Amino acid sequence: MRFTNGAHRITIRAEQHMQSLCSARFGERMPMIATRRGTVTIRYSGAQSCDWLDCGSECPAEVALNARIPWEIEVRGGASQLVVDLRGLRLGSLSVDGGASRLEVLLPVPSGTVAVVILGGASNVAIHRPEGVAARLRVGGGVTLLKFDDRCIGAAGGELDLQSRGYDGATDRYDVAVTGGANNATFDER
Repeated sequence: MRFTNGAHRITIRAEQHMQSLCSARFGERMPMIATRRGTVTIRYSGAQSCDWLDCGSECPAEVALNARIPWEIEVRGGASQLVVDLRGLRLGSLSVDGGASRLEVLLPVPSGTVAVVILGGASNVAIHRPEGVAARLRVGGGVTLLKFDDRCIGAAGGELDLQSRGYDGATDRYDVAVTGGANNATFDER
C-alpha cells in the first residue's frame, strides 16, 4: 500500500476475515485510489495546508487491509494523526518519508528482519511491538524525551543506536530507523 502525498487523520488496520484486498471509508475528501500489480495507491488531489495543522472537523479515514496476504506500507509526503494497527498482519516493511507527527503503530509478530523507517523526523510517535520480539532502534539527528523499552533518554545529540536483549541472535525482529531526529518518542513492547 502506498500513500503518494501524505497520510493525515487515517486509521489503518488489519482485517482477518476480509475477502477483498482492502476496504476503505473516507471523510469529505475522497482520494484517487488505484490498484496495479498488487499495489494499492492512495493519492489525495492537492493537499490543503489546513490538513497538517489539525484544523477541520473531518472524520478520520479508515483503511482495512486483508490480513491473509503480506503487506508493505509506504507513506510519502509525511504523516500526521495516523494510527496503524497491524496486529495479525504479515508485514514486509513500513516506511514514512517526510516526517511523522502523532503517529501510533502496533506492529505484528515479524517474519525475518522487518524494517520500519521514518525519514524526516518523528514527533509524538509511539511504535509498539509484540512482547518478546527483539528490536534495534537507530536515530540520526538527536533525540529528546525518548523511551526504548526500559531505557529513557532525556536528550542526546548525533547518532543513537539501541538494541533490545537478544537482538543479534533473533531471526524474527524489527530494525527501526529514524532520520531527522526524534522528540517525545516511544519504542517498546506491548
